[in-house]
Amino acid sequence: MEAVRMTGLLLSVACLMSHTTGVPSTPSTPSSSDCTYMSLLNHLGLINTNVTLQAIRPVKNWTTSTIVWLDMLIFGILEVDEKLQTVTNHIWLSISWENEFLAWNPADFCGISMISVLRSNLWLPDIGIQEDTTDTSSVHVGQFVNVYPNGTIRTELRQKLTYTCQLNLLMFPFDRQNCKITFLSHSANSNTLLLGTLFNDTKLSTLSDRIVITRGEWSLIDIQTKYCLISPNHTDKCKLTYEVCFERKPLLYVINFIIPLFYLLILDLTSFFISEARGEKMSFKITILLSISVLLLILKDLLPSTEDNLPHIASYCIGIFALVGISVLESMLVTFLVDLDNYCGAIKNQKEEEEEEDHPLEVEYFKSGSMELDEKVQENPGKVFLPLEALSDHDVLKKILEEVRGFRRTSGKKKKTTTTKKKKKTYKHLAEVLDHLFFFFYFVTVTVFLIYMYMIWMRNLLD
Repeated sequence: MEAVRMTGLLLSVACLMSHTTGVPSTPSTPSSSDCTYMSLLNHLGLINTNVTLQAIRPVKNWTTSTIVWLDMLIFGILEVDEKLQTVTNHIWLSISWENEFLAWNPADFCGISMISVLRSNLWLPDIGIQEDTTDTSSVHVGQFVNVYPNGTIRTELRQKLTYTCQLNLLMFPFDRQNCKITFLSHSANSNTLLLGTLFNDTKLSTLSDRIVITRGEWSLIDIQTKYCLISPNHTDKCKLTYEVCFERKPLLYVINFIIPLFYLLILDLTSFFISEARGEKMSFKITILLSISVLLLILKDLLPSTEDNLPHIASYCIGIFALVGISVLESMLVTFLVDLDNYCGAIKNQKEEEEEEDHPLEVEYFKSGSMELDEKVQENPGKVFLPLEALSDHDVLKKILEEVRGFRRTSGKKKKTTTTKKKKKTYKHLAEVLDHLFFFFYFVTVTVFLIYMYMIWMRNLLD
């Protein structure tokens, strides 16, 4: 269906060009009985090989410049290679010029208003494309050219054109490219050959937009033509430049690249609410950092390494990568402080246990009394009540001293435990304060960064 539509449009364009070149639409009544193409070819001198028509520019006065009308339509943007800085388009060219030796009156030849002649029998302008890197096998040229009664010759060709273009990827994927396709003659100067177009820029853009087939990643905006400036001494070559403007459709990159990076940054912000005690916060942040690294590798394959200015999307990715990296470093510091607090507490507990082992409670046997009483004192000191009449004053004082020592030892343990708990909380409290302060500054930095990137993209899009 698309092929039928395109064929109809091309036929319409051909009819318009035929009308522009002055070809009559209605043949006149023939005045001769000879209505064959052979008689017309014989009249034009094209029955046999004519070296004059093949090798010499078809003008009767050498000072007359040959004007070549060249109209280009684009009906496919096939590929844009950012790495190689090349663009591949499917183009349709219509080339027409005037041959002053090939003219006839249609009334003398039964109203024949057009005849097809082999290309090899006529002089053809040697026009090439300056930016062309295409293989010659991709050019489809017909064997015949059309000759009209007023001497106008028109030929058409289709070409899969690959040409160089300095791509500006600063706004990728919201970029708009302007590529030049320059037509010029390799041998003739501006004194002998001039280039022009039959249609204006608006007509060419409208026709190209109507016949375009491929509507993939790129959309055609407009086509503009520029002519060369002829110098006074006529030594310059005439150039006809088509400036093709096309715009990228960014939706695919926004969904698969920009939004995922934004979500990863938001996830990194929410990771501050994960408890540090379980150790999940660090692994979560490292997973986010690795995900961003994968997206950076994909971006490296898309963008060329020859860009003078860093594309905004690269700044966006590097900024997010740096922010998440700093967040990981902060999480490592907080984890270190928490572990340091636990380590210091364990060292203190170990020292206290060693001190307790170095000062055991000494229980002396009483010299007076039975052996049974001594054994009870050893088994459960403090709960055995000795009869006062069995103890001397020295023994009573000794017993009181032991009770006082035991009380001091018990109160000392309580004080050490309280002091150790306070010391334990020192590093952990520092880690919590540091984490809260960093979250505040991190949140402000992320907000400012996202607003800055948004303003840069919008400013360049509106310019």
